[in-house]
Amino acid sequence: MDGKLQPISTLSGHQDRVWCVSWNPTGTLLASCGGDKTVRIWGKEGDDWVCKKILQDGHTRTVRRVAWSPCGQLLASAGFDAQTCIWDRRSGEFECTATLEGHENEVKSVAWSQSGSLLASCSRDKSVWIWEVDQEDDDYQCASVLSIHSQDVKNIAWQPGREILASCSYDNTIRFFHEEDDDWSSFATLEGHESTVWAISFDKTGSRLASSSDDKTVKIWQEYQPGNPEGVVTTDNMPEWKCVCTLSGHHSRTVFDINWCHQTGLIATCSADDSILIFKEDESIQDRRNQPTFDLAVKTSRAHTEDVNGVCWNPKQPGLLASCSDDGSVKLWQYTSELS
Repeated sequence: MDGKLQPISTLSGHQDRVWCVSWNPTGTLLASCGGDKTVRIWGKEGDDWVCKKILQDGHTRTVRRVAWSPCGQLLASAGFDAQTCIWDRRSGEFECTATLEGHENEVKSVAWSQSGSLLASCSRDKSVWIWEVDQEDDDYQCASVLSIHSQDVKNIAWQPGREILASCSYDNTIRFFHEEDDDWSSFATLEGHESTVWAISFDKTGSRLASSSDDKTVKIWQEYQPGNPEGVVTTDNMPEWKCVCTLSGHHSRTVFDINWCHQTGLIATCSADDSILIFKEDESIQDRRNQPTFDLAVKTSRAHTEDVNGVCWNPKQPGLLASCSDDGSVKLWQYTSELS
């Protein structure tokens, strides 16, 4: 291990477990959400991180996940009340300007496409919904309901640079969706995890995907386009995804979340074993595309006093990491490499 993860700040205020943390695109605000039915917005005042705003009028049950729009003016929150709320800060305050309904029960995740014109949500009802967004009119129209998974859908992520959506599920699989003939359909299923896939995260290029699971492993998947030099067979002119690396033996319990830093290439994971781990790719490997190696750079064993539910890298400040936990706290950390 060649790195350090130094604690910077502990942010207190949530009255229940904290499920998710998400940085805005400029890295100046951090949103968190939890079992107390609120969303908190954190920002810096001088050298201190403080709670700037509490959003508490949107959900009647646990808020499971929050996601910022690419423009940074909208925040989507997914709740166990089967609703997705849209918070608009263009007036200077956060106002709930839209409530998206349709899922039959808990909404587990929400994600914006890179253009901001699409929003996706997923649920315990086994479905993934695609919403078309008109930000000017606060209009959100359901474009497709995808009932492909056979179990609870845990997490979703848009592929950078493309309007392709990935989802992961209690059914142990990862699915890819794209729009075809004015409707959305699944074009790939990734199998390999032996239990629930809790979270997924793309690298900066979108050609790799990292997944974390109840089976205590992390897997790295590589995209192969049609006509690829490796000769990997593709069908219907769509890319093929292959598992090129499995990281095991590091976490002792479920790996709840994973986040791939688009600045440094570092991968952060967190777990029910109360730890946060940082992985770094070995750049000396000759065939990094097809046989990459990721080394454990940091292991922080007691990062929180209970399950660590979420991790998120700051998009502008290299090495700045946020985490959240069942212990009700949000923490900020700074990663540094001992080799630098």
